[in-house]
Amino acid sequence: MQRTDAQWLDTIFTAENLTPLFQPIVDAGSQTIFGYEALIRGPSDSPLHSPLTLFDTAARLGRLVDLDLLCRRLAIQRFMRLGLPGRLFLNVMPTTIVERDFREGLTLQYLDQVGLAPERVVIELTEHTPIHDYDLMRQAVDHYRQMGFRVALDDLGAGYSSLRHWAELRPDFVKIDRHFIHNIDQDPLKRQFLQSILDVSRHLDCQVIAEGIETTGEYRCLWGLNWSFLQGYYFSRPSENPPQTIAHMLPANNTATGHSVATAASICRPIEPVEVDTPVLSLAERFRAQPDLRCVAVVQRRVPVGIVRRHEFLTLFTNPFSHSLYAKRRIEELIEKRWLMARHDTPLEQLSQQITDTNDTMQEDVVIVDDQGHYRGMGRLLDLLREITAIQLRCARHANPLTGLPGNILINDTLTSLLDQERQFTAIYCDLDNFKAYNDTYGYARGDKVIVALSRILQEQAGCRDDFIGHIGGDDFMMALVSENWRAICQDILGAFEHLAPSFYDLEHRRAGGIHIENRQGTATFYPLVSLSIAALPIHPGTRYSSLDIASQLSELKSQAKKRPGNSLFVDRRQA
Repeated sequence: MQRTDAQWLDTIFTAENLTPLFQPIVDAGSQTIFGYEALIRGPSDSPLHSPLTLFDTAARLGRLVDLDLLCRRLAIQRFMRLGLPGRLFLNVMPTTIVERDFREGLTLQYLDQVGLAPERVVIELTEHTPIHDYDLMRQAVDHYRQMGFRVALDDLGAGYSSLRHWAELRPDFVKIDRHFIHNIDQDPLKRQFLQSILDVSRHLDCQVIAEGIETTGEYRCLWGLNWSFLQGYYFSRPSENPPQTIAHMLPANNTATGHSVATAASICRPIEPVEVDTPVLSLAERFRAQPDLRCVAVVQRRVPVGIVRRHEFLTLFTNPFSHSLYAKRRIEELIEKRWLMARHDTPLEQLSQQITDTNDTMQEDVVIVDDQGHYRGMGRLLDLLREITAIQLRCARHANPLTGLPGNILINDTLTSLLDQERQFTAIYCDLDNFKAYNDTYGYARGDKVIVALSRILQEQAGCRDDFIGHIGGDDFMMALVSENWRAICQDILGAFEHLAPSFYDLEHRRAGGIHIENRQGTATFYPLVSLSIAALPIHPGTRYSSLDIASQLSELKSQAKKRPGNSLFVDRRQA
């Protein structure tokens, strides 16, 4: 006899026969997993295997709240059992939050049972049903925030009134609907839309997550837009045992500026944290004994869950009853809910942007963690500003004055850094052909315009933030491309320059295809239109090269490239 949906649902509740799956959310900047979205599947042998069918059936039978709570509990238990890093994103339907019979406090009980801090949990409001009462919804959202949770809005741009949801509820995170991510690398309008979303998010102090990334092109495009949080099949499908590291990542270090080693570790101070169960009076004594202590991190099992700022904390002890009032209270009751955290290998420029995006003038300290998310120390905003200023001054001091690109010292530093990290990259040398004849005919002012035009082509074609472009001097340029498609980039550069080159000449020389120049003996020599020669030297991990070795080999390869007429690419076949 065939079972009804109600019978299937009863069986699921009785046996708790649901399977939690987890899909990673990636922090592109720090190359780490920021958190996991918990998804649910019904029994594979039942008609309720699909989550949409499962939840629609539960809603029809009046058991939506029970199902929501069961999914939540199983996801929390599985998340902790797997020991997954980062935050847990829990899907919640708005209707279950505002229903009168919603059992407030059960989520906290589930977390307490497994030792998971609410600060690591994000309540993700799904967009399957409309919100009718925004006042009631805001109360529910505020209720979760007061308990330490963060709130996310799912599928911005889809469904009913998602933009109004964003404006009314002011979530901590917003997920962008897959529609706007699909083929974004081929759609300028979508890129413009997402750039606008990023601008709005900065004003609303909200982090945005792009979900549904499936291709390398989509990922590279979002990377170029400086999109921080990413999710999709490109990284990992939802899984019962999800990965804890991500393989499909582009390098995070901004080698283009020659300071890839400047990370959060350089401003990290090893300040002793306090545990969540530390007595309030104990921390008060520590603040009094250490006048220079401005901020302390609060940890649970070595994982940061918040901070306590000196000024706000000591303000609590300004009346004579403070001692008795806080005598038996623990520090977890007084922690700051809004705080900044960064991995120790986060580039300082990215960390600076992260702080700027918060629009929070109170954020003067950053909690710094290691690869596993364990507490490592504290960083001060003042130290960050000093480091950023020093980097910018150094880059300005060693930049080429004509193009503004990094000069020889930064080129050498970048090559050395890539070699020390044993990164795979391709060293590229670009040199103009027949350029002296052009300068002799048209003068250095017009020659400089050709050089600037070439620099712009290089930046347009190889402008991804993981690739480096430097200006050696004159018409010589150096690139270090870590992009796998470096050959295609070089061909695009050659094509773009070949298309532009005739515009540098007057009409008579364009028609002639070059310039006739007489030497001292009166003999005329013909010089074709200026062209570009590119020499490429692939560098593999473990290659025993120094930056000087690379420069020497590229010089030889450049000579081979210049023997070929016109625009050409010469690749070292021994390394290719």
